[in-house]
Amino acid sequence: MMEKRKLGKSGVEVSSVALGAWAIGGWMWGGSDRKDSIKAIHACLDHGITSIDTAPIYGFGHSERVLGEAIKGKRDQYEILTKSGMRWEGTSGEYYFTTRDNEGNSKDVYKYSGRESLIRECEESLERLGTDYIDLYQIHWPDLTTPIEEAMEAFQMLLDQGKIRAAGVSNYSVEQMQKAAGVMELNTNQMPYSMVRREIEDDIVPWCIENDCGILAYSPLQRGLLTGKITPDYPFAPGDSRPELPHFKINNLIKTNQFLDEIRPLAEEKEATLSQLVIQWTLRQPGITVALVGARDEAQVKLNAGALQVALSEADLKFINEKLLTLNLDLE
Repeated sequence: MMEKRKLGKSGVEVSSVALGAWAIGGWMWGGSDRKDSIKAIHACLDHGITSIDTAPIYGFGHSERVLGEAIKGKRDQYEILTKSGMRWEGTSGEYYFTTRDNEGNSKDVYKYSGRESLIRECEESLERLGTDYIDLYQIHWPDLTTPIEEAMEAFQMLLDQGKIRAAGVSNYSVEQMQKAAGVMELNTNQMPYSMVRREIEDDIVPWCIENDCGILAYSPLQRGLLTGKITPDYPFAPGDSRPELPHFKINNLIKTNQFLDEIRPLAEEKEATLSQLVIQWTLRQPGITVALVGARDEAQVKLNAGALQVALSEADLKFINEKLLTLNLDLE
């Protein structure tokens, strides 16, 4: 049975391990298989994972459409977490980057959180998902061209209309969260967090603990790096953006794998995989509400859910943290 955790003061409960559906979108992950993706979503229920986190930008609507197809007839068994505030049509907002969709077409992506745009985005997501409500709706990235207050007013309207059950943000600083919380009840902030990326512990985590705001940790496996399967000669698929990232540079790969070799005996002692050990460590960190973990197929879903069977003592956590102190990555 999956542990359930409440999102801030909202009353919305989600599974502590949630499926992150970025890879299902195919975008920036070297493609995805629709049938495998749907099987993975269905397998979540078999293993107690009831929460799926997606976004329109994941495959430019593809991830939401696949999720909508998968949950048809089973909507009440899932909590759907999606986002808004990233557009690939028009020129409003803050230019973010240019990329290509799954068909190879060039797309300019903008961060835009204008009131009318967010309301329209919500309707578009509801249609793609085939539902009439979203359990947690989040601003994907802060938009510096639009007042945060305006975005939160739009979210309050959606709450009042019953189209969303809880409101959150993603990638917001403490200052930005304070502005958002001044307009409406802020339930969550979704942030990157892993054993090798812990900067939110300095300010985001204390603020969220003090203000009863949940933290959804994305990339707890650092996009696969902490599985122990990414070697210096790993064959990344065409379109996979990971080789360009600092954590995946050769020297950092070598250092990270050395660290993983040091904690591997603990995982073996627990009859767990490295991934399961890492996910459980993440869930045991102060302020962390949910670990968002990607999966492309049923087998990966089962492995992710198995993390909750891993029992870590205070001594185990101390051992891991002491090893982490010696890990000196060059991320410049």
